[in-house]
Amino acid sequence: MATEAKKLQPIIIKRVKKGGHSAHGGAWKIAYADFVTAMMAFFLLMWLLGSTSEGDKKGLSDYFQSPLKVAMQGGSGAGASASLVNGGGNDLTQSAGQTKRNDGDAKSKKMSGDQNKAARAKRDAQKLGELSAKISAIISNTPKLAEFSKQIQLGMTADGLQIQIVDDQKRPMFDSGSATVKPYMRDILLEIGAALADIDNKISLDGHTDQTPYGSGARGYSNWELSADRANATRRELVASGMPDEKIARVMGLASSVLLDEDNPRSPTNRRISITVMTREAEERLLGARHAEASEPVATQ
Repeated sequence: MATEAKKLQPIIIKRVKKGGHSAHGGAWKIAYADFVTAMMAFFLLMWLLGSTSEGDKKGLSDYFQSPLKVAMQGGSGAGASASLVNGGGNDLTQSAGQTKRNDGDAKSKKMSGDQNKAARAKRDAQKLGELSAKISAIISNTPKLAEFSKQIQLGMTADGLQIQIVDDQKRPMFDSGSATVKPYMRDILLEIGAALADIDNKISLDGHTDQTPYGSGARGYSNWELSADRANATRRELVASGMPDEKIARVMGLASSVLLDEDNPRSPTNRRISITVMTREAEERLLGARHAEASEPVATQ
C-alpha cells in the first residue's frame, strides 16, 4: 500500500528563469558628460595656445614653474599691469623695482641744496668782486693811501677776498717788536674798515711775522704772541673805524708758519696782516652751518 501511495505522489520540478540585464540607473550619463567637458576644455586649451603670443606663453610657463618669483619680478604674461605685488617697496604705484620711502624727496632736497649752494657761491663771488673793486678805487683815489698801494695786496682765495697789508723796510706797519700801530697803518685800516662796514660776511684776521728769532727763550714772548697781538691791534683799529665787532669771526697769530716769500724767510714782506672777507662756505667750515645761516641776511622782494 505504501508503495502504491509513493508512486501516486506528484513530482514538482522548479526551473529558474534567467531574464535580461537590469538598468544602470543613469551613471553612464555622468561619465559621458565628464568626457564632453574634458573634450571642450581640451579644444579651448588648443584654441588659446594658437591665439597666444610667445611672450605670454613664456610668462604662463614661468608662472606655473615658480609663481612667487614671477609675481615679485613681473614680466610679460605675468599680469604686470594689475599686480599690487609688482614693484615692491612702500610705494605701490611704482611699476617696477623696489622703491625706498621718500627716496625721490631726498634726491629732490639734495638737488635743491646743491642749487642753493651754487647760487650762494655766485652771489658771494659777485659781492666780493665788487668789494675788491671798491677798495682798489679807495686806495687809488685817496692820497694818503696811494703812496702805500704797493703794500696793499688784494686777491681771491678759497676762503674769500683776502686783503694783505705787508711790511716794508722803510715803512713798517708796527713799531719793531711791538704791536703799536704806525699812524699811516691806522689810516689804511680806517679806510678798509669803513669799506667793510656795510658787508654781511664775516672777517678773519691773521697776523704774520718773518723767521727772525724774537723773544727770550721757549717760555718767553715770541713771534707767536707778537703776531697774535698785532692781529688783535688790527681788530681794534677796524672796529674804531666803524666796522661792527660781531663781524670778526677769528683773530689768529700765525708767526712765520705761512710765509709770503718762502725764498727769503726774513724778508719784510713776510711781516703782514691778512684780512679775509669770508664766503658763506668758508663761514660754515669755520663756525658751522647754524652760525653761517644765522648771519646770512634774509632776501626781500
